[in-house]
Amino acid sequence: MVGVLPLPDGLGSFLPSWVSAAKPVLIASDAHLGAASPAQERAFLAWLDHAADVASWIILNGDLFDFWFEYPTGTTRGHDTVLTTLRRIVDGGIPVTLMGGNHDWWGGRYLRDEVGIDFLQEPVVIDVAGRRTLLAHGDGLGRGDLGYRLLRGILRGKATRWTFGMLPPALGDRMARGVSRTGHQWDVYTEGHLARSAALEAWAIERLRAERELDLIVLGHTHVPLLREVEPGRWYANTGDWVKHRTYLEVTPGCEPILAHWDTQSDTGTP
Repeated sequence: MVGVLPLPDGLGSFLPSWVSAAKPVLIASDAHLGAASPAQERAFLAWLDHAADVASWIILNGDLFDFWFEYPTGTTRGHDTVLTTLRRIVDGGIPVTLMGGNHDWWGGRYLRDEVGIDFLQEPVVIDVAGRRTLLAHGDGLGRGDLGYRLLRGILRGKATRWTFGMLPPALGDRMARGVSRTGHQWDVYTEGHLARSAALEAWAIERLRAERELDLIVLGHTHVPLLREVEPGRWYANTGDWVKHRTYLEVTPGCEPILAHWDTQSDTGTP
């Protein structure tokens, strides 16, 4: 079976009217803010400022936060700097889209209304710099990982969300940090990490070959950066992460996509 998560009918394929015909779209994923090192967080914030200067659209393809939840009495704490930065970027006229990942799927009104970003919770087909693109974080896709798929359904269920939402934010955040496995697990790739990367690559290739209208599939989740031209003019990209690699995808109209690396020589960031 091709695909695990169906594309929502209401989102389909669209060409955002605010996207410049000349400037690139920049796509990053897996910053895991709150668990990544302070140096990596500073580098990511520097990259956001850079992206706001050069891009027509910024897409954050999941796991921007190592954990995010919108409680009835507040939101996950400790992210004021990046939220302020994102609000400033949006107010400056650069649209920002965030795809919910397996660590930060539980967003909603605050991100949309208070920060001003376009927050998505399911895969979508969109126009990215003239390329018909399937955008998904990647969790739950591809073969294997059956245990996670079962757990995913429970964690995203209404009853679980309601129950967790009744916790004081400080307690809920502490519990989430206790079960998060981000930490240093990406310092060295295990066979499991590489197997997930291979499974998502195989899923993307199968989907590109089955859906000829697609030009590009962009995933994250595996923390393994990858750009592959599956067929002439048709690409699979995994944007890697900001826990280790500081990689992102640059998609410019009329050009081949580029998997770029943010090389910071200082805390402020120098591309």
